[in-house]
Amino acid sequence: MRCALLHGFAGDPSAWDDVVAAWQLPAPPLAAALPGHGGGPVLDSWDENLVAVAASIAGTDVVVGYSLGARVALGLVARGLASHAVLIGVNPGIADTERAARREFDAAWARLLRTGGISAFHEAWIGQPLFATQQRVPAEKRATRREHRLQLDPEELARSLETMGVAAMPDYWSAVSAHRDRIALIAGADDAKYVAISSALPCVSFETIEGSGHDPTLEEPEALASAIARAVTKLS
Repeated sequence: MRCALLHGFAGDPSAWDDVVAAWQLPAPPLAAALPGHGGGPVLDSWDENLVAVAASIAGTDVVVGYSLGARVALGLVARGLASHAVLIGVNPGIADTERAARREFDAAWARLLRTGGISAFHEAWIGQPLFATQQRVPAEKRATRREHRLQLDPEELARSLETMGVAAMPDYWSAVSAHRDRIALIAGADDAKYVAISSALPCVSFETIEGSGHDPTLEEPEALASAIARAVTKLS
């Protein structure tokens, strides 16, 4: 089974480089760029962007996604555009009563991208408590991640937040239940919020990555490669 790898928001395919270097499955993976992140422009709706991503990963069997990539991977399975998924740090959606507040949260980041630029956005983004554990990562690896992020288009990232953010996506909680035999979950062990979310979702398997917070692609890529291999084997 060949895997497609989908990065998180404000990332790009290079975020998977260390995971790919430690890859344990027979078929080499395809690391794809999401719309607005080098994978073409952001389209006008969540569904249109899903279709574009599906076209970019045609011929793969399992979609492995982190954060935004995990939400996209879940959407692909729910829409019948992918057969299996490994979801890392996934938010399966929010209730309609939460959408207005989340839309304003996403809009604030979009405003910063448009008015402050990508550098100011990066500093504010990594300053969130969600990413505090990344301070344990060697400085040169964090610097490389920053360098790649600074190459992204701030307007396209803002549009991604507006059409692919949590407020814009459907609530997929019930879809996880409907496709539980085709989904595996992974979360960083130190990412309490997403461990709790994943623990509440039915799936083939759920594994935590010791020593990692929200982003194991950066924090524990070798352990993540091993966990992905185990998850894909269980999905086979």
